[in-house]
Amino acid sequence: MPEDRPPYPPFTHESALQKVQAAEDAWNTRDPQRVASAYTPDSQWRNRDVFVDGREEIVAFLTGKWQRELDYALRKSLWAFWENRIAVRFQYECRDASGQWWRSYGNELWEFDEHGLMRRREASINDVAIDEADRRIRGPRPEAERGIDIPLR
Repeated sequence: MPEDRPPYPPFTHESALQKVQAAEDAWNTRDPQRVASAYTPDSQWRNRDVFVDGREEIVAFLTGKWQRELDYALRKSLWAFWENRIAVRFQYECRDASGQWWRSYGNELWEFDEHGLMRRREASINDVAIDEADRRIRGPRPEAERGIDIPLR
């Protein structure tokens, strides 16, 4: 029996916003198994210069990511959508083991199957070193800020 992850394509503005918020919420748990469950078993990723195939590799990739990227906190924003595809822009902040804080800016292209599972994810990401005092993202998005875009600078 196929897995389902509503909302399903074709997306409306409202359902695309729901999909983006659900992804942000899942990634902010920093739980690789939970995040991977939103992808097809044979999902394909490009994350920067790393290519990942399938849930098992997704879990391994995310486990390593969150061992290196400490205190990770993410915000995603809907950029565009069409039928079974969504484009998002995002920012996240984290610190490395030495205590250096980073803000990472990126864009993702997503493609979904008919069950609402993501089958393809392509992410382009750039990192900027920041001072701790310059942080803007501290933990998951508060309920009052859901659907509100954050500044890119």
